[in-house]
Amino acid sequence: MKTLRTTYVVVGGIFIASFIYAVFILNLDQFFKMNTSGERTPAALASLTFPFTSSTTAIAAATTASVSGKKSLFYSFNVPGVLEETSTAAASPSPYWFLDSGARLLISGGTGQTIQGNLAASDPWYREYAHANSVDSDDGSHPQNIFRLLTKSLWTNAREETWFMITGDHLSASPNRTLSNGLLLMSRYQDQDTLYYAGIRVDGSAVIKKKYRGTYYTLAQTPFLAGTYHPISNPTLLPHGVWIALRADTSTNSNGSVLITLYWKQNQTSPWTRLVSATDTGAYGNTPPITTAGVTGIRTDFMDVVFRDFLVQEL
Repeated sequence: MKTLRTTYVVVGGIFIASFIYAVFILNLDQFFKMNTSGERTPAALASLTFPFTSSTTAIAAATTASVSGKKSLFYSFNVPGVLEETSTAAASPSPYWFLDSGARLLISGGTGQTIQGNLAASDPWYREYAHANSVDSDDGSHPQNIFRLLTKSLWTNAREETWFMITGDHLSASPNRTLSNGLLLMSRYQDQDTLYYAGIRVDGSAVIKKKYRGTYYTLAQTPFLAGTYHPISNPTLLPHGVWIALRADTSTNSNGSVLITLYWKQNQTSPWTRLVSATDTGAYGNTPPITTAGVTGIRTDFMDVVFRDFLVQEL
């Protein structure tokens, strides 16, 4: 089974005290529970370790809060470790995250990241993806081409935001590498076939999409970056090597329709700018709005990406 290796610090030099703090105050006892049913993770990685470092400050992976009766989750990626892909949320050792696709989430230095560059041929995930999805993963070299990271907590009316930095692209021969790929926030996620997406595409447009029972519907789309996309000569218009932020607000209106609005920050000092908004009334494919609470999450396509400061909060 895949593992999440997390580093916690010894408070005041007292090992037992820090252990109790981690288990009972931070609710990290969930890390110690292993669920072996439904695993698809290579058996070669079946271990769970908790290295300790000496410091005077206890580090928490995430903070949860309730302000005016509204919950929020902020994840700062400040506890080093590795979260491996699992076949179910119950099998994930993290109390916060379920990595559904992409093989591995690497956490260090206040950031999380997809696998960067080529995966070694000796890596168990290389063999797993070469067998299970060779087309999209470039014969196992790039499992991060289809990265899907989901929260374990459920949200209905919520604001989701995070920072992204694109560090590389994979010009895969897969037919699924298209102009619709990009950086996306997911909301009202029921399963992989029913959810909302909001994000920015490699062709320089902002988009809001609905996937209902496996069929995609574009609710709204607008260009916002200059340039002309070409799959080979100009395969992405998205900024690289700089931090950008996305925010998606999803809420149910009094008439039962669902409003989704996408914003972005093009750098760390710029204000939030509204890119696109859409209301799902049920007219798209004659499919009902998705009003049931679901998980949220991050999707990236055919690229190497670094993340920081993930936030989701009730509206």
